[in-house]
Amino acid sequence: MGILLSAYILDLFLGDPQGFPHPVRFIGSFITYLENKLLYLEKSKKHQFIMGILLTIIIVTVSYTITFTIIKLAYIYNIYLGIILSILLGYTTLATKSLDKETRRVYEALKGSPIESARTALSYIVGRETKDLEEEEIVRATVETIGENISDGIIAPMFYFFLGGVPLAMAYKAINTLDSMVGYRNDKYMYFGRFSARLDDVVNYIPARLTAIFIVIAAGFRRKNYRRALNTVMKDANKHSSPNAGYPEAAVAGALGIQLGGENTYFGQKVQKPTIGEAHEKLNRTYILQTIDLMYWTSGTAIVLFVIIKILMGDL
Repeated sequence: MGILLSAYILDLFLGDPQGFPHPVRFIGSFITYLENKLLYLEKSKKHQFIMGILLTIIIVTVSYTITFTIIKLAYIYNIYLGIILSILLGYTTLATKSLDKETRRVYEALKGSPIESARTALSYIVGRETKDLEEEEIVRATVETIGENISDGIIAPMFYFFLGGVPLAMAYKAINTLDSMVGYRNDKYMYFGRFSARLDDVVNYIPARLTAIFIVIAAGFRRKNYRRALNTVMKDANKHSSPNAGYPEAAVAGALGIQLGGENTYFGQKVQKPTIGEAHEKLNRTYILQTIDLMYWTSGTAIVLFVIIKILMGDL
């Protein structure tokens, strides 16, 4: 458990350094390579679906096996080398500092630059179109991204790290990367990416709900409205089209007294999403900083609770 705590602390300080050989980049490149070998749009829907299953099995199995083997061999050679490699690889599965860095760029652009700069900064972290968004819509998109990624980028890998160590956390990252690359409901990936998308829903089911609980607790620590956060989760979490994303987003919306959801544009098509939370306050750029602050307190709450559980189990 000390490895998870050390990896978390390292992530808080380093984030994702430029030029660092990040495992997720290798996973992404491997996905692209196999997609080029396996995806044939002229084939039947059934064939595309089967190839998508094969892609998922290969990517997840290889990610787990390589991570496990590297760590195992390192421990055999030298226990301290094994510990160091475990911490380094484990740290790459967490994204607390990186999420802060990427979303804070949007805040900084809103604070001192033309709005086009904020739109550009936002376009790097969301799938929706950003070229026509005004400040309130940019803030909403950023807060939604932080809320969802508290679960996907921090709590979920931390949860699987807690359950099965670094290899299982890396396997989770492989599933999450697959979903982000091929899990789209469009003509190209409708069948090829369906299995990856469904598997991502399954592995995020428990972490998303744990994240909502941790956000409620963190809201209490930060003297936000934790009761409203809990009520919003119970009332609005299931409105989201995703079976999981609504939970952290609802907790954030309730804690801050804001409303998320509404109209977004994807690939030229307007999509009306159900609203989550109630607009007690009008969105402005300061809510980006408030959500980042809540993210840190949520991740801190999670790591403390996981460590306490391990101590009680006598497995620290």
